[in-house]
Amino acid sequence: MTGAPGPANIGTVAGRTGRGSILVVDDEPTIAEVVARYLERAGFATVVCGDGLEAVALAAERRFDLIVLDLMLPGLDGLEVLSRVRAADDGGMGVIVLTAKGEEDDRLIGLRSGADDYMVKPFSPAELVARADAVLRRTRPAAGREEPLRFGALEIDAGGRRVTVDGEEVHLTVREFDLLHFLARHPGQVFTRDQLMDRVWQFAFYTDASTVTVHIRRLRAKLEPDPEHPRFLQTVWGVGYRFSP
Repeated sequence: MTGAPGPANIGTVAGRTGRGSILVVDDEPTIAEVVARYLERAGFATVVCGDGLEAVALAAERRFDLIVLDLMLPGLDGLEVLSRVRAADDGGMGVIVLTAKGEEDDRLIGLRSGADDYMVKPFSPAELVARADAVLRRTRPAAGREEPLRFGALEIDAGGRRVTVDGEEVHLTVREFDLLHFLARHPGQVFTRDQLMDRVWQFAFYTDASTVTVHIRRLRAKLEPDPEHPRFLQTVWGVGYRFSP
């Protein structure tokens, strides 16, 4: 069982399984211990730390598949940790942020800063395991190599999880890529936010559908020449969103 945060504590990393490696960052020892225990029982390798600066250093030293990140941390708050980690990441690492009940602004800022999902404390550890598994599944290419999708200057390579515009790679988070790829595979079809939550996040019942709006806005900023008048990711007012080929 993983111990409480102090110096970083390594769980099952030495005996790493195929489920993936997870950095758990939370300064509340009881929460960190419970989260790590559930993740390890599910077959994940875990490392625990309770300080923001230490989390950034650990993420720079080793490749984690996922970070479970509390936003209220000593030394360096979770939003700054997220910003620094994302700046150094190639887009293949997932991030789930943990927020206290009622901290809606922090949740939205976290999503805009590159988090793939969020959970509000108190939460079910079993649900966290399920969400972690869902995020990690999306970081691994499918067994069969899918032909890239091409729409003018935009190319989406599902097998390599790479997106390029005019030949220049655009770094997307796990959820950004999943959302873009899903819409691009259904060009012209309109999806509501709830439908996208169900098909892309797979947690429509639990997660605020405004998450979709945040991710669409971020994708437009990264991909569209004029985000205010999007070419690809279009809003259908009163309904939802569609991808225009």
